[in-house]
Amino acid sequence: MNDDKNVGENQIQNEFGRSLPTVVLAQDFLEALETLEASLQTLAQDHEGDAIALLALLRRLEATHIHIRDTLFQAALPNNRQRLYALLKDIEVEGGWPYIPRMKLQRLLTNFPDEDISRLF
Repeated sequence: MNDDKNVGENQIQNEFGRSLPTVVLAQDFLEALETLEASLQTLAQDHEGDAIALLALLRRLEATHIHIRDTLFQAALPNNRQRLYALLKDIEVEGGWPYIPRMKLQRLLTNFPDEDISRLF
């Protein structure tokens, strides 16, 4: 884990009065994330109404999520209690574990009139 490049650490006190690190993301990392998010939003908006292109974007996002989770994230998992505590605290405070849900088939068919759906099956 390359903490110097990606994150800084502040100290917090746990319930036992011990000082533990809490992760603070570097400003350049946050700016890169914002730029990436803006690019993805623009790409999606440029293809508004094109279900195939948007599906390709969602598939690429899912594949990227899986790759990062299974390779880089796994390798960066904490190897001591302080860093584990900081990671779990971040998960608790920032909203849990990232998850990319898949759309249900029924939701996909919401734009079809009922008579057209009955012909599909």
